[in-house]
Order: sequence, then structure tokens, then C-alpha cells
Amino acid sequence: MNTIALILSGIAGATLTYFVSTHFKQSTVRASALLSLVVGLFFYAFPDLLNTFLTKNIPMVFFGSSFIGMVSSKYQVNYIHLAMAGVLFGMIYLLKSDFFIGFGGMLGAIALIALLSTLGVTKFVSKSNSLKKGVQNAKATLKPIFREKFKRK
Repeated sequence: MNTIALILSGIAGATLTYFVSTHFKQSTVRASALLSLVVGLFFYAFPDLLNTFLTKNIPMVFFGSSFIGMVSSKYQVNYIHLAMAGVLFGMIYLLKSDFFIGFGGMLGAIALIALLSTLGVTKFVSKSNSLKKGVQNAKATLKPIFREKFKRK
């Protein structure tokens, strides 16, 4: 339950920030700050609404994933990319352990990792010709090896 709530918070932070900045013609910083302030004040006003883990971490995840939503619209991202990056942000945030202790900008670094990973994977997959060629080359290379290895005796 906690994991799902944090991942949904990551999706909401990324997509809502992008939505507010593009549709309401607000700067990305203003959109991120406004939405994060609303979420933070909500959980400050109602600390007993959810368990203490979620009350503490949902505003952090929302704020950090709002950095993903600050991406420029000229990079041709869509809401699916942002949602995938928000999911990845939430998962990395949950698994961060002690790696980022003492590292300034933990949330920004996780947001950068999540966004670049998502955009990189989608860019690679969208270049279907190069992906198809890679798969065909791998098949052509491996086919004789497997024939030889599994040849009936």
C-alpha cells in the first residue's frame, strides 16, 4: 500500500507540474513550487490522515518528482513519458537506502536519473529500424552457434 501511494505521488508530481506549466502558461519553477506547497500544507494540516511513513514521504516524493515535470516542452515529451519517469522516481526513492546520504540535491539527482532513463529508453525503442537491425544481427550471429551446439548426433 505504501509503495503504491508513493508511486502514484511520483506520477502526480511529474504530470501535474508539466500540465500547470504548459496549460496555464506558468514558469516551471512556479508550477513546481505551487503544487509542492499545496501538497506539503495538506499533509502538514492533516498529519493523522495517513500513517506517519506516508505523511512524511508523500510530500518529498511529490516535490522531487515535480522536478521531472519541469522538463522543457521542446523535448517533445508526453504524459506517458512523464508518468513512466514518475514511477521510476518513486521506485528509486524507495530503494535509495544510504547511497545519497550527505549528497546535496538527492531529489534532483533521482529526478534526473529517472527522466534521462525514461527518455533514453523511449528514444532507443522509437528508433525501431536500429532496434530491428540489432535483433537481426544478433539472430544472424547466434543462429550458427546454436545450430552447431544443438546439432543432433
